[in-house]
Amino acid sequence: MPQASVHTPTVLLIGASRGLGHAMAAEFLKNGWHVVGTVRAGGGRTLLHDLADAHPDRVDIEMLDITRPEQIRSLHERLSGRMFDILFVNAGTTNPDPTQTIGEVSTEDFVNLMITNALSPMRVVERLSDLVTPAGLIGVMSSGQGSIADNESGQREVYRGSKAALNQFMRSFAARQAQTPRAMLLIAPGWVRTDLGGPEGRLSIEESVPGVVNVLLTKLGHPGLEYLDYCGRTVRW
Repeated sequence: MPQASVHTPTVLLIGASRGLGHAMAAEFLKNGWHVVGTVRAGGGRTLLHDLADAHPDRVDIEMLDITRPEQIRSLHERLSGRMFDILFVNAGTTNPDPTQTIGEVSTEDFVNLMITNALSPMRVVERLSDLVTPAGLIGVMSSGQGSIADNESGQREVYRGSKAALNQFMRSFAARQAQTPRAMLLIAPGWVRTDLGGPEGRLSIEESVPGVVNVLLTKLGHPGLEYLDYCGRTVRW
């Protein structure tokens, strides 16, 4: 009698070329998952390509710039027919001078940051959500700095605002999906020493990312939206 095939869970990881995204891909592999990760076209070889070489049957690489709606549509077409247990959007950035106040930032820098950190991740979620299994998870990388309730120090004002906007948009999306059995998650990885977080970050990637992935795996099977940190603690809205 032939053996039943064993399902290998698969994550679609948006923004996996370096930093937190690449480390998340590696962590999912350690947990036995298949990874489909995206990188931007024209960026050359990335750490994700090294990971794919080391795991040739378990890592697929797709091209995507999340700020280009036509590329999101094209990715959806290429992946149609596949289903993912987790869709996680990691891509994000900060403004060139994060010390600027909201009164100082240029309109161009403000718009670029809001498009990259708030509008584009939600376009990905909206467009690709039908590729997630009914009992799967849709997650987005937020930040503790997106918490309005916890903002007692100011600083990094434009970045904070973009992540707060992202949180609000994700809450609206979840409200429209209130009857779905899917889990949804906004996660704060902590202040990590990356190109984005800077050298003063309190955490190394190795201290943050295993926790981030563990929180995602723990949240699977638990419907509804939560805003959690890398230790699984609730972050105030």
